[in-house]
Amino acid sequence: MGVRDGGPRWEARPPGGRPRVIIIGAGMSGLAAGCYAQMSGLESRIFEKHVLPGGCCTAWARQGYLFDYCIDWLIGTGAGTGANDVWRELGALDGKRITHFDQFNRVVAEDGRSVTFYNDPDRLQQHLLELSPGDERLIRAFCRDLRRFAGLAPHWELKPPPLKSLTEKARTLLAILPAFRLYWRTAATPMRRFADRFEDPLLRQAFPNMFLQELTGFPLLPFLFTMSCAFNGNAGFPEGGSLGLARSVEERYTGLGGHVGYRARVERILVEDGRAVGVRLRDGQEHFADHVIAACDGPTVLDRLLEGRWSSPHTERLYTELLDRPDNLYPAVVSAFVGIDGPLPAGEPHSTTYLLGPERGAALPGSLQHSLVVQRRSDYADGFAPAGKSVLHCTYFTDHRSWQELRKADRRAYRERKQEVVDFLRGFLAERHPGIEERIELVDVATPATTERYTGNTYGSILAWKAFSEADDVSTALVDRGRMRLPGLSGFSMAGQWTGMGGLIRAATSGRYAVQFLCDELGRKFRAWPSEGAGPWHPGKLGRLPRLEQRGDAGKAAVAE
Repeated sequence: MGVRDGGPRWEARPPGGRPRVIIIGAGMSGLAAGCYAQMSGLESRIFEKHVLPGGCCTAWARQGYLFDYCIDWLIGTGAGTGANDVWRELGALDGKRITHFDQFNRVVAEDGRSVTFYNDPDRLQQHLLELSPGDERLIRAFCRDLRRFAGLAPHWELKPPPLKSLTEKARTLLAILPAFRLYWRTAATPMRRFADRFEDPLLRQAFPNMFLQELTGFPLLPFLFTMSCAFNGNAGFPEGGSLGLARSVEERYTGLGGHVGYRARVERILVEDGRAVGVRLRDGQEHFADHVIAACDGPTVLDRLLEGRWSSPHTERLYTELLDRPDNLYPAVVSAFVGIDGPLPAGEPHSTTYLLGPERGAALPGSLQHSLVVQRRSDYADGFAPAGKSVLHCTYFTDHRSWQELRKADRRAYRERKQEVVDFLRGFLAERHPGIEERIELVDVATPATTERYTGNTYGSILAWKAFSEADDVSTALVDRGRMRLPGLSGFSMAGQWTGMGGLIRAATSGRYAVQFLCDELGRKFRAWPSEGAGPWHPGKLGRLPRLEQRGDAGKAAVAE
């Protein structure tokens, strides 16, 4: 599982040796880049500042509970799809059972009425028509499109467009051509505009919250695509959860001969004569390589690791012009885990979005949308709670700035604000499930300031650039036209969600692309093959988890600052 420092110092490559690649960051893109580098005959090393792999794809433990932070659903769990090919090559799902749910999410309005978004188009249509017969035309249109998406083979690009032959480009075009009008129409129809056409106010509120909370600017396409994936078994939840996924890819990487150095924070990318030649760690140790891949926070790479000396038109626009514009980044999140002694109330779906209304929503510190998502994580997979106990994961979109500024200015006030989240949740859950409050053993709160501190993600954004935003086309150009490089700086490339957009499968594919571009530059054959598996998954593969310091009594806010 790696070492706790940079490991033996890398000097220049010896004559006749394999090309060496240094990768900054052991998140999903960095681990993926490492795996594909090893499979392609390169010698690689990953430097990670934290003690765990995965970046935001992580978990931590307290009092026997495992708090799984990242995955709500994973695209690519179904065999025979391009996304699944990536996960198989990375060993991400080796030996794991996949949990599938009949419904995607439930939305409950302030008055108690609810909508359940079943994955099955027929069941969904029947349910929606029972709720609102007057909206029959829109309901049937949505479910008809969902059936069409469910009948399509999910397409996933395994090779970046600049490296495709004319034959491969033609094959891609032929694959999407039959459904082109469906893709175009649903991509051009904003979900909010579609939802506002419903007569029933519940449906108007519920549809944009199908993805747990409203992602402003999203069109219909991603909702239909993802729900169809869930219906076809291609958007499930893997055993071991978020950190389990990262550990499996880490195991694949080290099994291929790769090396991860933990507690090894990179302070500078070393450049000589316009070429990246290595990195300097915080402890002053320097390591040298033929190529450096930065698979971490984009602004940090350009501003600190490269000292602001290199950029491209694409990165200038992303990190200067678009970074602070609304709706280009996925919102930051407050994430609270509730450990409960005993079982959860029976008969409830695994995921519910509660619409709080203005007055109640204002009582939830920093809430952007006056809604709260409650997920029954104990239903997702075994091992998230001790025997006889349960765990809930409660989340909501929030602003990063207020949390970060409060933490910097007044740690005590920051902890008090986290305690307000705890108090809100205890009261909220007690209202819906009388008697549950006495069984709550602890509540652990992580804020955007927590995320930024532990992962380095700018503004605490877990998924970085938002799809279908202004940043989408620029990020695509950075990959396709820019080849993930910076003009004037050779021996260097970027990968990850700050380069190739947000989402785990996108992050993993970004690492794949970075190595494909590198192999093309080096004149080497890119190679990838499925992992042969590593036996059944078991919790022991998670390794020793950090136990963040907790102050006060059980049920108080954790102070993972």
